[in-house]
Amino acid sequence: MKVLKFGGTSVGSAQRMKEVAKLITDGEQKIVVLSAMSGTTNTLVEISDYLYKKNPEGANEIINRLEAKYKQHVNELYSTDEYKQKTQEFIKAQFDYIRSYTKDIFTLFEEKVILAQGELISTNMVTNYLQEQGVNAILLPALEFMRTDKNSEPDPVYIKEKLAAQLESLTGEYETFAAQLAERVIRNQPRKMDNTTLILIRYTPKEEQKEEENITKGENEI
Repeated sequence: MKVLKFGGTSVGSAQRMKEVAKLITDGEQKIVVLSAMSGTTNTLVEISDYLYKKNPEGANEIINRLEAKYKQHVNELYSTDEYKQKTQEFIKAQFDYIRSYTKDIFTLFEEKVILAQGELISTNMVTNYLQEQGVNAILLPALEFMRTDKNSEPDPVYIKEKLAAQLESLTGEYETFAAQLAERVIRNQPRKMDNTTLILIRYTPKEEQKEEENITKGENEI
């Protein structure tokens, strides 16, 4: 199984997300890792700077501007009202979550949470687009397999075990691949352990797909 990583420029617009979707839907099962849309992380850093300076008004102004940008991307990315609404609701929830940090104490912990939102949003957007196109795409949220040790370093044993469990339940492929995936995720994302959300793209072998179609057809006839 392949692991593909795309940077911020590759998912920097609705059109670029569509191009990535074409590249990764080639009939092979794979794991996809995405960065935040280009410019998003810098904007989130700017928001954090305002909050460190106890300037919630300035932070909210930037938050509102960034949210409006994402709403435009959503309208350009999806063709159905169902997926537009679904993704708009997700984005609103994420930005409301970011706004919640403008009303309380702000530390390095809160900054890490805010900076994590870029990857979470882009991954969700692409997954929803793939699903809208009929692709069997599944999110593997970072918090379900990521952990750092007492030295704030990635915990490879824990990550491997959690990834293996998830992959086993979803694909039947785990052991060796989980170890390889864990190593690659740790190597590529050493400072972003809390937001390395993955997309699993699954394909049903033709024989199984035909069998499933026959079962569905039989159930419909009954």
